[in-house]
Amino acid sequence: MKTTKTILFFIVILIGILTCIHPIFPRDQYLQHIGTILLLIPMVADLRKSRMPMSAFIGIALFTLLHIIGARYVYSNVPYKEWSVSLGLVGADFFQDPRNHYDRFVHFSFGVLLFPFLVYLCKERLRQKPLIAILIAWLVIQTGSMIYEMFEWLITVVMSPATADSYNGQQGDMWDAQKDMALALIGSTIAALFYLFKYKLISSKQK
Repeated sequence: MKTTKTILFFIVILIGILTCIHPIFPRDQYLQHIGTILLLIPMVADLRKSRMPMSAFIGIALFTLLHIIGARYVYSNVPYKEWSVSLGLVGADFFQDPRNHYDRFVHFSFGVLLFPFLVYLCKERLRQKPLIAILIAWLVIQTGSMIYEMFEWLITVVMSPATADSYNGQQGDMWDAQKDMALALIGSTIAALFYLFKYKLISSKQK
């Protein structure tokens, strides 16, 4: 398991380095990578003793990769539509909405992919019972989502409108923050339900 984690970690680092070559939006991309560094910390800390469950480590690694790709294109410009069409996954007329929804997907993934790590922290580090660990993890996701949206609001206050809009990726949507938090809520709720079934805190007999 430790070898697998090490390979995953270096894949994340390699992709992170490659996406920084000839940056499209240099200033914004490097600003986005503050989040990348924060995400790498628990991965680095776990490489030596390898106590984190593989599901938690993979979740952090996948979310970090999603963020690295988002940082490369400053989220609003991730060409997932073009990629999907060129790979033959969808037709050219499949995407009707002009808005780039990559940031929405990442906010949803925040709720799903980081949930295993938070449950692990609550169970193993805080010594909480499964039900309490799941509840705390769910609440942390909502709190983290809210704090991030407040951080984006702060950026709109201290930076120029153009820089703030580029970083935040609102794309003219006045309800962007609320929608992002709602997607994190949905993602974490799906993950919470999975863990409730996993620990048999919900069963068909209880219905």
